[in-house]
Amino acid sequence: MQRIAGPVQRMAWCAKRAGPHTACMLTLAKAALLVVALLPLTAFIQDDATSSTPQYTSDAQLKMPENYREWIYLSSGFDMSYNKAAMAGMQDHHMFDNVFVNPAAYKAFVKTGTWPDKTMLVLEVRGAEGRGSINQKGNYQSTVMGLEVHVKDEAHFPGKWAFFGFDDGKTAKMIPTTADCYSCHLEHAAVDTTFVQFYPSLLPIAKSKQTFSAAYLKELPTPAQK
Repeated sequence: MQRIAGPVQRMAWCAKRAGPHTACMLTLAKAALLVVALLPLTAFIQDDATSSTPQYTSDAQLKMPENYREWIYLSSGFDMSYNKAAMAGMQDHHMFDNVFVNPAAYKAFVKTGTWPDKTMLVLEVRGAEGRGSINQKGNYQSTVMGLEVHVKDEAHFPGKWAFFGFDDGKTAKMIPTTADCYSCHLEHAAVDTTFVQFYPSLLPIAKSKQTFSAAYLKELPTPAQK
């Protein structure tokens, strides 16, 4: 009497007969499924990397880095002004400013104490509110009032760095180099024309790496003045 093979025996026989070819096909099928599953993640990584480096329009305007709030937060200031004359008009109008930097530039600064090419620093200016909800004292941040981006791009700018001021648009023209912000940063910035002296997490790094600018070192108080 001929014995009829059961399901387990048939599967073993099929595998034996098919040999390595079937096993190889199964491996390729699994690999293909893995690639398909990873495609959205790969696209996300590429998009994120692109949005964290300077992007320009055909007429040399800078595109706003819309994901800047996912970058590295450096510091916040309250009612800061580098111009004494401007302080008079701030008595009834308080402002916060928040500074963010693209992650790749931050990692490079931590290692070297200075900024690499393609660094982008975003200054986000927000209104300050004193009354709202349960708040009884002090100020908290409200809506965005302005946005400025400081970009290091040696291939685009003769001075390596450039400023862009955004209003309500998604693109911005470069602020002319005759503007006071260029000379102010050049004459007073602690590291590579940036105000690292106001970024408490980076200042000790610049000090240990000895990357302070000569202009900033001149402004430091002497032992006798401390």
